[in-house]
Amino acid sequence: MEKTYYNPADLKKFGNISEFSPGLAEKFFSYYGEVFAEGELTAREKSLIALAVAHTVQCPYCIDAYTVDSLEKGSTEGQMMEAIHVAAAIRGGASLVHGVQMMNKVKEIVM
Repeated sequence: MEKTYYNPADLKKFGNISEFSPGLAEKFFSYYGEVFAEGELTAREKSLIALAVAHTVQCPYCIDAYTVDSLEKGSTEGQMMEAIHVAAAIRGGASLVHGVQMMNKVKEIVM
C-alpha cells in the first residue's frame, strides 16, 4: 500500500496530544467535551455542524470522525450531504463577497 501523509490510524492517537503538554490537553479536552454536550443544540445537530466545518477546513481526520459520529447519532446520508452543501455555499459566498473589495479597488484606480 502506498504511504500518504494522511494516516487514518492516527485519528485513534488524538488523545496522545497530551503526551507533550498534559495541562493544555486536559483543558482542551474538557472544553471540547463541554462544546459537544447536549445543550441548546442536540448532539446530532452538533455532529452535523462539525461534519460541515470539517469539510470547510478540509481536515480528513475530522471528516472521518464526524461522518461516523453523525451516522451513530442518527443522521441520514442526505442530512450529512446537505450540511456539507451549506458549508460549501458559505465558503463560496465568503470568497465571492470579497469580490466587492476587488471591485472597489478597480473603481478607485480606474476612476
